[in-house]
Amino acid sequence: MRPESASLPSPRADVMTETVEGFGTVRFTPVDPVADSAVLHSWVVQERAQFWGMNGAGRELVQEIYEDVDRRDTHHAFMVRLDDEPVALFQTYEPAEDRVSDCYAVREGDIGVHLMLAPMTGRPRPGFSRTLIGSLIRFAFRDPAVLRAVAEPDASNAKALALLNRLGFVREGEITLPEIDLPEIYLPQKRAVLAFLDRPAVLPAAVAAVRHS
Repeated sequence: MRPESASLPSPRADVMTETVEGFGTVRFTPVDPVADSAVLHSWVVQERAQFWGMNGAGRELVQEIYEDVDRRDTHHAFMVRLDDEPVALFQTYEPAEDRVSDCYAVREGDIGVHLMLAPMTGRPRPGFSRTLIGSLIRFAFRDPAVLRAVAEPDASNAKALALLNRLGFVREGEITLPEIDLPEIYLPQKRAVLAFLDRPAVLPAAVAAVRHS
């Protein structure tokens, strides 16, 4: 099962919810930087999250980072919950407004994605990742205008690359993301793997109930 840690209830409305028979209700809610900062901080400071670059960050800095994301129209962060339990952080962005645009020819209909699964605690739940991945794909392609998902995990992040394989992404090779040094944000240069997932001709099987806000 995914984490037993709890976050403060977020007042923000779900963007999408779907009930999967035998699994539970998966909810995608915009990150509330204040209400969700404790849970996000507990995730990003773990060694397994080293590639997110926040291992030494305090809770206040994590909150500030997601406040910056929250102010943007081109970058979005969502807390993914199974029923009321936070199980993942899913971020989307417009590649044309991101440093990855320096590394490939952005197409209309591209959407960038980042995913962090919550640390697993207790006994593993059979089929958890497979079922959640279906929800993530449906969420990423919920807008018919989205034609392709773009990912650029750290080239040395073996677990992220394995997850991309499970999601069906096709690798296009390694790239070097340029350093970003601005007053509100700093991102070091990163060697990454560029990968794409074309919009499936048929999205993963429908669930018992789906609601888009």
